[in-house]
Amino acid sequence: MKVILVCKSVSHGNTQRVAETMNEVLGGRVLAPADIDPAELADCDLVGFGSGIYTMDFHPQLRDFIAALPTGHRGKAFIFRTSGFPEPPFRRYVTTLTRSIEQKGFEVIDAFDCRGLDTVLPLRLVGGIRKGHPDAADLTAARVFAEKLRAATTAAP
Repeated sequence: MKVILVCKSVSHGNTQRVAETMNEVLGGRVLAPADIDPAELADCDLVGFGSGIYTMDFHPQLRDFIAALPTGHRGKAFIFRTSGFPEPPFRRYVTTLTRSIEQKGFEVIDAFDCRGLDTVLPLRLVGGIRKGHPDAADLTAARVFAEKLRAATTAAP
């Protein structure tokens, strides 16, 4: 199974840790958007797209990478993210990214959310929130999520 995880992790490495944990199960490669030739995604069985959440959205480099992908029939995809807060009902950024990915021909089969240390202002003034996250339980959840993805992808006809 050919797998690539497109990961933009900036502030504390939270999303990178989650991507690497998932990749231990999936056995692919974890790459930043700037390090991938979009043509590499054409023959992937599974592609993960993930970043931390910045001002209630995925990182602009990840969004720009997806927007620049050519349209065509592609394999399965999933989304992963880390953030100090859950997705708010008034800003459905996962739905927006899902639509963008699906417009490029992928079938988005699932999404993973993980709390992570968040030090955006004004939270930085108090040392941030979600200190210690992702923790061992979060990474175990990421591993279980990846096992389900692998089973769903390899069981598909």
